[in-house]
Amino acid sequence: MSPTGWTAPSTRPSRSNAVSPGTDVRGASIYLCPTEHCPHLLQFAVGLLDDLGSRHASVGVFRPIVAEPTDRVLGALLELAADDGPEPRWGATADEVLHNSTAAMAQIIARYADCAQRHDAVLVLGSEYDCSLAPIEFAWNTRVSANIDVPMVLVVPSGGGAELTRERIDVALDEATRNFAQVVGVLAPRGEGQQLSAADLGELPVPAFVVPEVTGAVSGLEGALVAIGAEPVAGEGDLAAVTTRRALLIADMSLSNLLPQVRPESLVIFSADRTEIGVGLPLAAATGRFPAAAAAIAAGPWPLDPAVGAFWQRLTPGAPLLRTSSTIEQVYLALGDYERVPAQLNARQLREARDVFARDADAGQLLRGVRVVGREDVVTPLMFEHRLLEAARAADRHIVLPEGEEERILRAAHRLLDQGICRLTLLGDPGVVRAKAQELDLAIGAAQLIDPATSPLREEFAQSYARLRAQKGVTLEQARETMKDVSYFGTMMVHESLADGMVSGAVHTTAHTIRPALQIIRTRPGITVVSSVFLMCLADRVLVFGDCAVNPNPTPDQVAEIALSSAETARQFGIEPRVAMLSYSTGASGTGPDVEQTVEATRLVRERAPGLPVDGPLQYDAAVEPAVARTKAPESRVAGRATVLVFPDLQTGNNTYKAVQRSAGALAIGPVLQGLNKPVNDLSRGALVSDIVNTVAITAIQAGKQP
Repeated sequence: MSPTGWTAPSTRPSRSNAVSPGTDVRGASIYLCPTEHCPHLLQFAVGLLDDLGSRHASVGVFRPIVAEPTDRVLGALLELAADDGPEPRWGATADEVLHNSTAAMAQIIARYADCAQRHDAVLVLGSEYDCSLAPIEFAWNTRVSANIDVPMVLVVPSGGGAELTRERIDVALDEATRNFAQVVGVLAPRGEGQQLSAADLGELPVPAFVVPEVTGAVSGLEGALVAIGAEPVAGEGDLAAVTTRRALLIADMSLSNLLPQVRPESLVIFSADRTEIGVGLPLAAATGRFPAAAAAIAAGPWPLDPAVGAFWQRLTPGAPLLRTSSTIEQVYLALGDYERVPAQLNARQLREARDVFARDADAGQLLRGVRVVGREDVVTPLMFEHRLLEAARAADRHIVLPEGEEERILRAAHRLLDQGICRLTLLGDPGVVRAKAQELDLAIGAAQLIDPATSPLREEFAQSYARLRAQKGVTLEQARETMKDVSYFGTMMVHESLADGMVSGAVHTTAHTIRPALQIIRTRPGITVVSSVFLMCLADRVLVFGDCAVNPNPTPDQVAEIALSSAETARQFGIEPRVAMLSYSTGASGTGPDVEQTVEATRLVRERAPGLPVDGPLQYDAAVEPAVARTKAPESRVAGRATVLVFPDLQTGNNTYKAVQRSAGALAIGPVLQGLNKPVNDLSRGALVSDIVNTVAITAIQAGKQP
């Protein structure tokens, strides 16, 4: 969605260091994600990281899901990227994802946003763990991609040939788009001896590249030292030249039977307690009757006789002798695993990974998004909430909460203060407020506490209120009594600029919240009606519904004013307004007084705001569903794409928002009041703590837009 009017930092990194216009048109970040366990993920990440580093001054690395906070692959990439910031470069553990998925996703979004703000580009690395998350792991990564707004490059296994690989790609693309992720390309690893090319995969909707696997064989025994836990004891030969499996010779026989089998390329593994083999190999080589082995490994927990090292160094200094406490079987298995998949990439393997990726994959196509599957305009509920809180934090406003003794308000205050969303004043008896907060183990020490019954401000507010309401016959004594009411006292704080906005309604009615605002703050110039909207966060978009809380039976003129106010509110929250004036009829398909009122309201909106995209009458399905719009209103600029939906009356609006909220599982944020000189917002008496937090954030953003 368009960021018009939206001041929150985006989760996407800055593009200021892009090489040239048109580079990285999908944003600087890329989400490299395997569709199943991928031993060579590090290799591909190195290739992408190298390309990103050539395009951007600062490249970060982030892994949304880790098995444990210490992640080997993530650590290796952070070291390569020189990304040594103190903040966690991972989002959540697999255990957190399984036990509290919503909280885990929110934490992932927040931590990624922090990483993105510190770098010009970010390589996001998908997970591929063999753990309890495995059955849903890829699906979860696609949801993360959608929520952090980073397009994916999928790593799809190629075992079984081209046809099976294409089927895997199709399934993965379907899963990604169903979860609202974008995919910009596919990488398929090719194993040694495997015959597969990108051309074999045929025509795909995204670019696909087949990249050879870099194995441990590239660096020989040198690269395997860590894997087998070995250290050199004697000899100074080139370990990288020693193959780790094809010339492997296990010394499980007598020395006389072993020596005829030794070849110059042999890697001999013998038990450390068999001194006769450790001494016999260099002695036999020294006689010239048998060749010296390329290298040998003394394995096992038993001590190695020092004479072995001495003989080896003197007689065969060009053949390295290594020592490990691992058993022969463990060394054998570790060498096999390493040759297939290196646990780490040494300098030689890093060069190979970079060269292979540069040769066989076009990173430019991936980063430019030349062919993309999935929508770019997706905004998920958690993404929107994160941006909402970031915008409120950036606005740095002071909000008053009149119902300061209420438990949900206290819990929301704790969260708001802890996250630095805004500054707060809580109204109520300070002793009661502190006692309840202590009982609930909540930290509200940063909030200002005011008791309207005893505050010196009460007299000042009473005099000001009496002046404001003098024409209505309000006396000073009446004003003093009125100022005992927390809603009136809070509203006066906003009026006198002691607070930037107010949120109430957790225990009071909507009328009790709005009435003081109408009397004291009043409507903006040119506005005759205060109205409301709900920000409806669907799975993939945010819609604005109005009016759903204030005006029962608005006139066409009032409906037009509600539409204009709703469009302005949409802009404040980064939503490009395309206004649908709703009715039970689309176009001229129906007639009657109700339809005529919508026709007239639509005419008034066009007259007052000629540049605003608006259409009506439209039915709800024609307003939001492109397929329906193509049939019912093919010429409309709004139908099928509406973002602001204006209902003809309160009964329709209130029931529709609740139906969408409950039946579609939408997050409903609001009601957001509009049309007042300063922001005052109402809460549902059934509001959850998260609802209160969101409404306070909205109020802070509205206050930040005040002239």
